[in-house]
Amino acid sequence: MQFRFGRCSLDPERRELRLGGAVVAVEPQVFDLIEFLVRQRDHVVSRDALIDTVWNGRIVSESTLATRINAARKAIGDDGATQALIKTIPRKGVRFVGDVEERRDDTPSETPPPPPPQDIRFCQTSDGITLPVAGVGSGPVLLKTSNWINHIEYDWISPVFSPLFARLAADFHLVRYDGRGNGLADRDVDDISFEAFVRDLETVAASIASPRFALLGLSQGCASAIAYAIAHPERVSHLVLYGGYAQGRNRRSGADDAGKAQAFLAMMRQGWGEDGSAFMRAFSSIYLPNGAPEQIKWFADMQRMAASGDMAVRLRQACDDIDVTALLPKVTVPTLVIHATHDNVVPFAQGRLLASSIPGARLVTLDSENHIPLHGEPSWEVLVSAIEYFVRTA
Repeated sequence: MQFRFGRCSLDPERRELRLGGAVVAVEPQVFDLIEFLVRQRDHVVSRDALIDTVWNGRIVSESTLATRINAARKAIGDDGATQALIKTIPRKGVRFVGDVEERRDDTPSETPPPPPPQDIRFCQTSDGITLPVAGVGSGPVLLKTSNWINHIEYDWISPVFSPLFARLAADFHLVRYDGRGNGLADRDVDDISFEAFVRDLETVAASIASPRFALLGLSQGCASAIAYAIAHPERVSHLVLYGGYAQGRNRRSGADDAGKAQAFLAMMRQGWGEDGSAFMRAFSSIYLPNGAPEQIKWFADMQRMAASGDMAVRLRQACDDIDVTALLPKVTVPTLVIHATHDNVVPFAQGRLLASSIPGARLVTLDSENHIPLHGEPSWEVLVSAIEYFVRTA
């Protein structure tokens, strides 16, 4: 018998837990705890019942019990504040409250297979910074620029980014990299600037054997993509800009943009690196206002894993100072601009500015509030289909 709940599947026979298609490594005791709660989901399970079943009656401290319950929540994309799946009933015990679907072992599972392995290599910039480069898939090359925070390994299995990257890798040879200061790249870096971001992109592009490739910019990565396309038009066959901007928050004319920049930095300084931080949950939910709790948690965890708090702030400040408005009329390669009309992080006005200022650019709008496209919402399919059609036909 297999159990499906949320984005998870639990296979007691194989002793396997998956979240978003990726296998989650958990301690045996934590696995037993999850399985027991799922099987007893119609009842509130008391402390004594947990100890009798999971610990075989051994003496267990309250702190040990609490630690295992927290580990179980984390493994299935839940947390103590949300308690969307494992709920604590004061003075009674705990109960599994998520909707569970049971499947016989011979029933084909709808759990997506794990993403294929990436080929990760390294290259070095002219100023001596080592960058990791991940390639996967076959077909025309699609190079995704680095944006504010990346982690090429963690993003690849994340329920936030994995569906998008896996879909693109099915149609293209997808190349991604971690920019300086984050992910698997060198973390101890002096030069954090827009010019350095472009230098990173140029270094990765130089390592690609194909003479031409499509260039995909997401969010902060759009500005770097624009600068590269202008400097090297002979190498860029198509330019795709999603959720991007020409002007960082400190360069916009809106009265509240600079204030928002400072508010973002304040949340980062208060909560970065703290597991379960309310500041980081709030920060992440701005990017994913319609995200499920586990997606928001994965996004917050990715940021914490990808960079230190100090480096994240430095990278964020460099992005807020970007201004490439003067470059836009100089773009000569075919360009597609995609932007969510209700984006809470980058206003639609910035997407419109890109599309109206780049000669011949096409504009596709998405009906979404999420800055990061989420698999399952109608706009996600619009986004992916627009990229596929443009790169293959334009």
